[in-house]
Amino acid sequence: MRVVALLAVRNEELYLPRCLDHLLAHGVEVHVIDNGSDDATLDIAHTYARRGGVTVESFPFAGVYPWEGLLRRKEELAAQLPAHWFIHHDADEIRQAPLPWATLAEGIAQVDAQGYNAINFAELVFTPTSSEESFEGCDYVAQMRHYYYFCPRPLHRVNAWKKTSHPVDLASTGGHTVQFPDRRVYPKEFVLRHYVFLSLPHLQRKYGTRRYDPGELAKGWHGQRAAFRPDGVRFPPRERFKSLREDGTFDFSEPWRRHFFLETASTGGPKEP
Repeated sequence: MRVVALLAVRNEELYLPRCLDHLLAHGVEVHVIDNGSDDATLDIAHTYARRGGVTVESFPFAGVYPWEGLLRRKEELAAQLPAHWFIHHDADEIRQAPLPWATLAEGIAQVDAQGYNAINFAELVFTPTSSEESFEGCDYVAQMRHYYYFCPRPLHRVNAWKKTSHPVDLASTGGHTVQFPDRRVYPKEFVLRHYVFLSLPHLQRKYGTRRYDPGELAKGWHGQRAAFRPDGVRFPPRERFKSLREDGTFDFSEPWRRHFFLETASTGGPKEP
C-alpha cells in the first residue's frame, strides 16, 4: 500500500528534516509543495528527494500566505498521484498510529482492511512553557515534554483519506476536515503531535511577519493568527500543561478549545481552556 503525505512548506528549515525522517521511517512517501522558500527549505527537500521517497514541486509565492490555493493544489494531487492513501500534513507535525501498530503505514493498512476510508487525529500541542525555553536547533520531538490536548470540536482533524474516484474537498474547512461522498471515519483516533513553535522568538517570527490573503480573511479564516501581536504572548502556568509519559502514552482528558499563544494581551491573556 502506497501512502503519500502532501506537505506544503514555506521557510520550514527548522522542522523539515525531522518531519521527513519521521514520515519515511513510518513507510510514508512525501510530496513537498514549496511556496517560494527563501531559507534552506528547498535545498533540504531536494537533498531528501535524491535519496528517494520524496518528490518536490514549486508553488509561486505572491507576497501573501496562499492557503486556499495550496489546499486546492493538494486536492488536485490527491486525484492525480498514484497512491492508495493521502495525508494532509504540515511540517511542524509528527503523526503516529495508535498501539499496537508500529508505523503509520501499518496502521493505515489495517484501517483500510477494515473497510474505513478516513482517519481522524487527536491533536496534542507541544510548546515551550515559558518565554525562556527554546528548542530551536535540537531534536524538539525528543526534548519537548509538555503539551495540551486540543479539541475544539469532534472530528477536528479528519485529514488522512483513501484515494477516491470522487473529488475531495479540503479547502472548505481550511484543511482541517476532508470531505467526500461516503466518507467512513475509523472510530479510533490516530495521534498528531503538533509543535507549533520552538521558542518565543520563533513564534514571533512565524506569526508576526505573515501576511494573509484578504479574500481568505473576508471568509473568516486566520482570525486570531491574523490578529497576533508579537509582544502580547502570555504563557499559562506550567501546571496547566500535561507531561509526556515514559511509556509513550498520552493523556486525552481536559481538552482545550483555544490556543493560549493566540490569546494575546489584546484579548486579556490566556483564558481557561
